[in-house]
Amino acid sequence: MSTTWAWIFLGAAGLLEVCWAIGLKYTDGFTKPIPSIFTLVTLTGSMYLLARAGQILPIGTAYAVWVGIGALGAAILGIVLFNESSSPLRLCFLGLLLVSIVGLKITAE
Repeated sequence: MSTTWAWIFLGAAGLLEVCWAIGLKYTDGFTKPIPSIFTLVTLTGSMYLLARAGQILPIGTAYAVWVGIGALGAAILGIVLFNESSSPLRLCFLGLLLVSIVGLKITAE
């Protein structure tokens, strides 16, 4: 696998992480079958793609970017879907998280 594909896999893994993180909110403690299945399938896919990307990319970078995409996406969807805080300071720190993700990508070996 090429480095380009590793980054694509990592991006997809991060997006799947957003899916399972948000899916957790809908599982009601894994008592609702459809959201629970969705969450487990996206969790499995996310881990698989992270593992594949980690074969090529430095694992510290891959893991940090994966977590960053998941955290940023979950926070944004939390604001949109669940009316979570969108205070200027929170948005500022989410912006810093985005800068960190991009910085890790730019400086990756």
